Amino acid sequence: MNQWDSYIVDFRNHLKLEKNLSQNSIEAYTHDISRMLEFIRLKLQYNTIDSIKFEDLQAYILWLSELDVSPRTQARNVSSIKTFFKFLMYSNTIKANPSVLLESPKIGRKLPVVLSVNEIDNIVKVIDLSKPEGHRNKAIIETLYGCGLRVSELVNLKLTDLFATEGFIRVKGKGDKERLVPAGRTALREINHYLEQDRNKITTDKHSENVLFLNRRGKKLTRIMIYTIIKELATAAGIDKNISPHTFRHSFATHLVEGGADLRAVQEMLGHESILTTEIYTHLDREYLRQAIIEHHPRK
Repeated sequence: MNQWDSYIVDFRNHLKLEKNLSQNSIEAYTHDISRMLEFIRLKLQYNTIDSIKFEDLQAYILWLSELDVSPRTQARNVSSIKTFFKFLMYSNTIKANPSVLLESPKIGRKLPVVLSVNEIDNIVKVIDLSKPEGHRNKAIIETLYGCGLRVSELVNLKLTDLFATEGFIRVKGKGDKERLVPAGRTALREINHYLEQDRNKITTDKHSENVLFLNRRGKKLTRIMIYTIIKELATAAGIDKNISPHTFRHSFATHLVEGGADLRAVQEMLGHESILTTEIYTHLDREYLRQAIIEHHPRK
């Protein structure tokens, strides 16, 4: 292992052990830094990491933009770079941080796709409950929409995370932070139907005995499988929006805000660290009202 690779290994361990980031975040950060260091070595031909200057990092971000890398991905790279050099400062590897003045490209706030209640109802209606996976798929949709979960949170739900009597489920979110999320009667009812009608007929893999949602082989579902299920159901329901599992999370939050829910309560249920992240749903609410005027007001 060369010196440059050792920085990546140490950084990865820092993200996992000190920052307690999810595996997906760790992979994204280390991918960004690996590419940046490769640029530094090959394009600038530096031999030591303390040779890197602010102008070099600027040149790297410019190079990314010339590759037509999106502003959002460029911004993530800037975040990764800043985190990396803070780590190097923290570990006394470098004496000056060249990333301090590095700025992210301006990103326009893109409002996420949201399904109407009717569209969600139509997706549920096309689920074939006569198929072995029917009740499971219905429970998945109702849990995503009824609890506002991330897809990673959904696939990692355990049987021991269900507190049906109290009306809550326990969710392990980003950074392994746990939260209790209220579960509606519909979601809990469909989960119970799935447990009775589908799951108890599956021979469970020994590593997945406590996992809630299983595939036909008794193993934990993957995020890709959830994505595929949702795409197929949306097509069957005649919905041409570009939706994903996260669309149900956006719909959950948007419908709560439209109904007058307190933004702090929505923040807590979604597991957002900052209220600023949750505030996008107030923008969605205003956009919804604007569309209602455009479509229905006689003086539009």
